[in-house]
Amino acid sequence: MIRVVRILAQGKTCSPTCPAFKCTQNAAVYRRDGVWCRWTDDICDVANCRYAICVRRRLLPGGICGETVKRKTVEKPPEEVVGPAIKLRGRALRKIGEKEIF
Repeated sequence: MIRVVRILAQGKTCSPTCPAFKCTQNAAVYRRDGVWCRWTDDICDVANCRYAICVRRRLLPGGICGETVKRKTVEKPPEEVVGPAIKLRGRALRKIGEKEIF
């Protein structure tokens, strides 16, 4: 059996005030009213910034925090996951010794 992980529900968006958030341009300035980006001269927007990363490597596309997302594991039979067999000829057939590989 092969396990497949699916996302069940939308999680919370990543915040630049999170301790795991990092700006790779070192442009984030922490102020009273929020986090300011010196690169764009605007409030830091994690969802649209290409320089925003998570130290824990949990930042998903769209600025969603992977720590807040619930996941569900589904088991699938191998026949469903494996595609059609590939037929071999010539040198590959001689090296592997089988006519078809999965």
